[in-house]
Amino acid sequence: MDHALAAEFHRRAEQDQAARRRVFETSDGQDLARIDAGNTRWLKGVVARFGWPGITLVGEQGADEAWLLAQHADRDPHFQRQILGLLEDAVGVGDAPPHHLAYLTDRVLVAAGEPQVYGTQYTQDPDGRNLRPYAVIDPERLDTRRAAVGLEPAAEYDRRMRASYPRKGS
Repeated sequence: MDHALAAEFHRRAEQDQAARRRVFETSDGQDLARIDAGNTRWLKGVVARFGWPGITLVGEQGADEAWLLAQHADRDPHFQRQILGLLEDAVGVGDAPPHHLAYLTDRVLVAAGEPQVYGTQYTQDPDGRNLRPYAVIDPERLDTRRAAVGLEPAAEYDRRMRASYPRKGS
């Protein structure tokens, strides 16, 4: 395991989450955009050098944090699509958890204007009062797909998302 690389993932993930908390508190996304851009550039370098930074390279926490940075690389959808293939291979050999692939798959699909597969991505209504999932393919089999990758049933996830998401005007 590369402890220095894992520590850098941890530092960046903490910075990522702190910036997201500040956006919810202040509605100022400039800091967040700067951090996401820097993390995306850095992650591209890591991926170019090592491939997907999975559990073997950076440990379970480092792999979680690598996925978090990839999930938030929204300003580079081409890179996120590239990562999908690498992440799929890593999941196939047990070097990344399947739910990472599920979340990133949905993120990439939603960014492309397509329905998601696992129902992990949500949006706020324009007035900021309601949170709702983006469209999902084959909703009747959603929980089966979610269970296959270790995710909780959609109704439980929906309750948790709505309970934890700050609403404007509340």
